[in-house]
Amino acid sequence: MLKLAFYGKGGIGKSTVTANLAAAFATLGLKVIQIGCDPKADSTINLLHGQKITSVMDYFRQYDAEPNDLETIAKRGFKNILCLETGGPTPGLGCAGRGIITTFQILKELQLFETEQPDVVLYDVLGDVVCGGFAAPIREGYAEYVVIVTSGEKMALYAANNIAQAVANFADRSYAKLLGLVLNCRNVPDEQAKVEAFAKSVNVPILATIPRSDEINICEDLGQTVLEGTANSDIANLFLTLASNLQKLTKR
Repeated sequence: MLKLAFYGKGGIGKSTVTANLAAAFATLGLKVIQIGCDPKADSTINLLHGQKITSVMDYFRQYDAEPNDLETIAKRGFKNILCLETGGPTPGLGCAGRGIITTFQILKELQLFETEQPDVVLYDVLGDVVCGGFAAPIREGYAEYVVIVTSGEKMALYAANNIAQAVANFADRSYAKLLGLVLNCRNVPDEQAKVEAFAKSVNVPILATIPRSDEINICEDLGQTVLEGTANSDIANLFLTLASNLQKLTKR
């Protein structure tokens, strides 16, 4: 089972990258689960034609009880990808990281991975702060590898550096390994060079460069990934290539 956690500055495009990769892995014939680990609970929306699902924390608030089965908190989307969202507390109240920890405990009790037996699990994690619950995919063995999504913008690289340091701090504990970067372009001056310099400084490769794409925006307006909305496009093929390369890089 390939288990990848995607981190990066808020708004940098983690959900876009994660969902399109989930669709790419599924298109390659793999069984995929995507778990959104963000209070907004919108990570999987483009795998579900724009529909939001009931997050684990929303279920708690609504029923004051833990879900008894996966069907109450999960939906199947494009190519049968199983979609889940941790959600978060009522805005202004509670700890969003606690929502992630609680969700993972429930998924363990429901024996998600034993039941589904996926080939690939993708975690889309709020990445500005790598503490407590937000670090759970790294620390608790849920993810084997971390991929950082960044642009060449100063604050995106600042967040990427914090995330890289957090992963490095866990290195001697056999936690998740930093696999590399995905450059999600914002077309800032010297963007490629800036990200290449950062990648060199943390000694990881740039796994893919995602150009600014109207096709991505058009597909997202329709609640789709590019693998569904424009399957034969260059941008769809880019995600297919990235998915294939990630398989090769992590194959043991």
